[in-house]
Amino acid sequence: MTEIKPFRIDIPQADLDDLHDRLARTRWPREVPGTGWERGVPVDYLRELATYWAEEFDWRAQEAELNEIPQFTTEIDGQRLHFLHVRSPEPGARPLLLTHGWPSSPIEFLRVIGPLTDPRAHGGDPADAFHVVIPSLPGYGFSTPLAEAGWGNLFRVAQAWAELMRRLDYPRYGVQGTDVGAGIASLLGMVDGERVTGVHLTGTAAAMPFGPPIELDGLSAADRAKAERFNRTQQDGLGYLHMQSTRPQTLGYGLHDSPVAQLAWMAEKFRDWTDPAHDLPEKAIDRDQMLTAISLFWFTGAGMSSAHTTYEGMQVYREMAGWEQGEAPAGPPVGYAVFAGDDTIRALTDPAGNLTHWSEFDRGGHFPAMEVPDLLTGDLRRFFAGLA
Repeated sequence: MTEIKPFRIDIPQADLDDLHDRLARTRWPREVPGTGWERGVPVDYLRELATYWAEEFDWRAQEAELNEIPQFTTEIDGQRLHFLHVRSPEPGARPLLLTHGWPSSPIEFLRVIGPLTDPRAHGGDPADAFHVVIPSLPGYGFSTPLAEAGWGNLFRVAQAWAELMRRLDYPRYGVQGTDVGAGIASLLGMVDGERVTGVHLTGTAAAMPFGPPIELDGLSAADRAKAERFNRTQQDGLGYLHMQSTRPQTLGYGLHDSPVAQLAWMAEKFRDWTDPAHDLPEKAIDRDQMLTAISLFWFTGAGMSSAHTTYEGMQVYREMAGWEQGEAPAGPPVGYAVFAGDDTIRALTDPAGNLTHWSEFDRGGHFPAMEVPDLLTGDLRRFFAGLA
């Protein structure tokens, strides 16, 4: 069961035809006059996006582009796992494991694969080259269907990732994670600390969402703005997470049966979590890349299965939330990259000043690999440059 098999994406034409038929038959609701994004995705916006998805978006072109990237599957602990694996042409390249979060997939990292694996071809230093491994989380993309309950346990996923890197014969490797992937990356530093050279994190405020409001007294003006935004999110921005962490099955019927429901569920988060300087998600990220990510959820039925792993993951989160600062065991060096749409505050995240690396940027948001791939690539190069 340790075999690694090549994989190609080949969505049946019947599934494409079914998607277009369902989009054409959408039962559109009336919108309450005078309302907007504060109540969710506006009808006019979603209708235009759905029309583009049905009539102009070219899945086959995106599928062909994805199939140019080496992809594989393997089975670990009874679960089929899908991953991208791109080896650098540089002989001294270092292995790097990248983990996405919700609502995402390896598609999030497409724009950084080339610069990371072949910096020479992208105007960079060959000494900064990486071999990249980008798995699909269990219950996401082609790491479906879920073989059993329990794959939302981030410790279990971290152990599976460690086994994957052993199968790929990487004795030492770095890890990067965003959102839920940040939690998994942190845990890899514990469960496989002797092999992990460093842990690079983004989107960590979203990875640990529940908690008391942040006290504003004593914060700098910049940190106070982040804290106020975080507190507003605690009050009115976590409806999606309450649903997924309490009633994933009930929610999942709509996501599994209606492409417009899946479109709205994800497009709202691409809008809310990207760079706050932009009022629409396609101003922050490429519209076709966003729809490729959403299409992948639709074709694989990952809307429901990823909600189930969120339900299970939140049980682990509640245990981790009780850790006191410094209680977690020591591990490899840790670095943070904080982008404009991220509410992570260093004074609260690293009060003792133990972090090896901290970067803050005035652009980008929760999906830096999609929004600002140049900034993320540069930060990964800087962080791992000094690590063995």
